[in-house]
Amino acid sequence: MATKQDGFKDYVLDQLADLRGVTCRAMFGGYGLYQHDTFFGIIHKGRLYFKTDRITAARYRDRGMKPFKPSAAQTLKNYYEVPVEVLEVADDLTAWASQATQR
Repeated sequence: MATKQDGFKDYVLDQLADLRGVTCRAMFGGYGLYQHDTFFGIIHKGRLYFKTDRITAARYRDRGMKPFKPSAAQTLKNYYEVPVEVLEVADDLTAWASQATQR
């Protein structure tokens, strides 16, 4: 039975169709996104997070986005939520994902 999470995962993968070599693997109640062997994204509870570094994280924070927090005790400060306006435009999402794969 497909879940809401699966539908969101399918949407994200469809939006990233132009990024070659993207795969998705189930992990920790969500999904990990890979380009070839590079782990660059997390889908968790209907949200998408991309890997960042010191420079690119500022771009996310400037848009009010928060780091990935899978539990009250854990925050992954190098993965930030992707803004909805980026998620909704495939070319923009692909560009942001390309940056995440280089981090």
